[in-house]
Amino acid sequence: MRNRWLLRFPPRPGARIRLLCLPGAGAAAAMYRSWGELLPSEVEVCAVQLPGRGGRLREPLYTLMDPLAEDLAEAVLAEPALPTVIFGHSLGSVIGFELADRLRDSAGHAPLALVAAGHRAPRLGSAALPYHRLGDRELAEIMVALGGTPEEVLARPEVLRLALPSIRADFQLDFTYRYRERPALSIPISVYGGLADTTVAESELDAWRSHTNGAFSLRMLPGDHFFPTGPSGPELLGLLTADLLQQV
Repeated sequence: MRNRWLLRFPPRPGARIRLLCLPGAGAAAAMYRSWGELLPSEVEVCAVQLPGRGGRLREPLYTLMDPLAEDLAEAVLAEPALPTVIFGHSLGSVIGFELADRLRDSAGHAPLALVAAGHRAPRLGSAALPYHRLGDRELAEIMVALGGTPEEVLARPEVLRLALPSIRADFQLDFTYRYRERPALSIPISVYGGLADTTVAESELDAWRSHTNGAFSLRMLPGDHFFPTGPSGPELLGLLTADLLQQV
């Protein structure tokens, strides 16, 4: 049975490791479509499609972390067991952390490592940016200002009408997030940041180290908040490939 939560780019039945990718606020699984072509054949890119986008456009949106993390964990547990590394960008980093926490004791599905990009450590809590309260036009302008949305989108009301509900819900999800104290993960955590990212400080990225008893690394790459899909993308994928192949 097809798992509506997970899209494979492309399916690789013979893969030795699964890279489970979580998009940032308002983004869809498609942001990772090209990664399958750029990563080695041993890696299956499995991107999470959250409700409200793509083929799940009409499904109810999540605005609270716990229900989302619980339902996503259930979806992952329904998959065949395969060594898995979780990668998250922006809000996806925190979702990935909550997912890793829920899977930590699951035989066959506990992740091997967590990779976070462009978001402060969960223990620091919400970034306290109430963008979900803005009007449609103001919210769209924020997305353009952050760098992840082309300015031409502002002139296309039909596109905004489809995209803004999921963007608004994701900002509410981030705004309402409250970290719950728990034991640190035992798996390695790798963190990446953009040198020109104005949404998160390097010290806030470094704070991820408190969430693991295992190895920790922090790498800063050229680019803004959307560096994983910008010019630094190939460098990120090269580093990620080296880390992945060490896990199998």
